[in-house]
Amino acid sequence: MAPRVPGPSAHRHRSPAPAGWEGRRVPCLSARSQVSASCGVQSGWRARRHVPAGQGGVAPLTHGWAWMNFTWFASAYDNDDVLYRAVTLVQIAGVLVLAAGVSRAFQDHNYLVVFLGYVIMRLAMATQWLRAARSARGAERAMALRYAGGVLACQVGWVGLVLLPEPARPWLFLVMVIAELCVPVYAERACATSWHPHHIAERYGLFTIIVLGETIAAATVAVKSAVDEHDALGELLPIAAGGLLIVFSAWWIYFAVPIHGHLRSNKQSFLWGYGHYVIFSSAAAIGAGLEVAVEQAVGKAHISVLSASAAVTLPTALYLLTVWALHSRHFKIGTAQQLVLPVTALLVICCTFLGDWAVLAAGLVSALAVVTGVILTARTGAREGGAKATATAA
Repeated sequence: MAPRVPGPSAHRHRSPAPAGWEGRRVPCLSARSQVSASCGVQSGWRARRHVPAGQGGVAPLTHGWAWMNFTWFASAYDNDDVLYRAVTLVQIAGVLVLAAGVSRAFQDHNYLVVFLGYVIMRLAMATQWLRAARSARGAERAMALRYAGGVLACQVGWVGLVLLPEPARPWLFLVMVIAELCVPVYAERACATSWHPHHIAERYGLFTIIVLGETIAAATVAVKSAVDEHDALGELLPIAAGGLLIVFSAWWIYFAVPIHGHLRSNKQSFLWGYGHYVIFSSAAAIGAGLEVAVEQAVGKAHISVLSASAAVTLPTALYLLTVWALHSRHFKIGTAQQLVLPVTALLVICCTFLGDWAVLAAGLVSALAVVTGVILTARTGAREGGAKATATAA
């Protein structure tokens, strides 16, 4: 699909040139912003076990949402000039400030640093939209101004995260999440941004890789620390092996098919893009769950084996179901292929009740899903190839 071009804009660099897009690489600055955001998502989930119910999604959501907004903006308006680079670096600084405040927010319920980091990120994003509006005309200019105004208005609402009493904060958080999600819908009513499907799919895929990499890194550090402190290699090997199989399978399943051909409209793409928050969060939660499982195995975390196992298996099942809903089901042929990931998710949940072997079993089930999918796809391709050969001969 060729990208839509609402109108001429001096700020836009990407618009009408789809030819050769597949060979383009993500700029280094954009890659750095992805790494920073993914670290924030991962740190939020690692700190989540210190928070009461209802507040644990603050850091992952704010990091993920700010990154999503930046990605769609960059697909349409990244001209890679000096000012664009400078403002993007400010956004990265905001991500790091927010990540620095995660522990204080979750342990001491002090959200000031988190709030300041998010405001830095979003003010920089509003600046980017105002700059785009300055060089745009007509409906495109109105769209850019709506984005900037909506982002700035939401920052006023987020002040309550610092000022309101603690019991009211979860409700404010819910209201502000809805308000933030409504900004793109409101801004693009009259004019849509000219995002490119290859670029969007590439950015989301890279972010997924980075989050999975952070998951492996977090689990590795947890296992190393446990081995050094408790000399419990026998208890940790099943968790390490199972975690590695889960992450490798998660990567394989996500990239089994190219998704850019499915992104043909704003409705499809927004649902796909927003749905990725579940993918990113569940991928990061797998890493946090592996840390919990390691700590439980060595007696550092005083929780049941069932709870520690669920911390790994439930986000794994959620990841599998979400990838199937957003990606795989659009390309699967026949009932057998369609059922692979949903059935795998159900089996992974059943692995929760296998005690100390739950993580290893979940990893083996995930790997088996990959093998099954490859075999079914190969058989389908062979049948289609045979049918074409028969038709040609006839």
